[in-house]
Amino acid sequence: MQQLKPALTNFETLCLETQIQQQELTGVPIITKALSGDISLEQYIAFLTEAYHHVKHTVPLLMLTGSKISHEDEWLRTHMAEYIEEEIGHEKWILNDIQACGGDKLKVEQSEPSFATELMVAYAYDSINRINPLCFLGMVHVLEGTSVQLATNAANSIKKSLNLPQNAFSYLISHGDLDQDHQKFFEDIVNRLDSQQLAIVIKACKRFYPLYADIFRGLAE
Repeated sequence: MQQLKPALTNFETLCLETQIQQQELTGVPIITKALSGDISLEQYIAFLTEAYHHVKHTVPLLMLTGSKISHEDEWLRTHMAEYIEEEIGHEKWILNDIQACGGDKLKVEQSEPSFATELMVAYAYDSINRINPLCFLGMVHVLEGTSVQLATNAANSIKKSLNLPQNAFSYLISHGDLDQDHQKFFEDIVNRLDSQQLAIVIKACKRFYPLYADIFRGLAE
């Protein structure tokens, strides 16, 4: 008798349904170059600069998401509050990394984001307000899922090729493959969603992947 394959979890479905968009992001040339250490110091600082400009919105976006969640999903609001505790101050880590690279963190703090970064952040606020607060989970999956997959290898390659100190990589390393507990936390949230909620997250991911890819494409210019 043929054994039936176990049903996919929500998280496995999310990854499968957005695989094409995820591959398009990781195939952006500057990402593949970063994994081999083939980027300049200016490009690494540019990456950190854009990361600063979107990461500083993480806590405000989480607060907005929590405020929009219905009382029927109080469990999800509680998890958003836990996320806030985890994310507070991460943008400061990025500024410190920039300083460790020899960059001017004050100048970065006072700078404007690229248009691609501004578009992604604007869509995050808009989709939470206009579509559904669960759209934020789509952004989380794109940004943090990509980091877990690539950040540690990229950090090691860039550190070696540019001869930078360890303290220039606190953001990448903290969001790399050592961050398994954070990833498990996200998976558990997604696996508790119903089918309609999961569909919202999948659709949001398909929007955020190309938006995030455009930020990396801009770094090569």
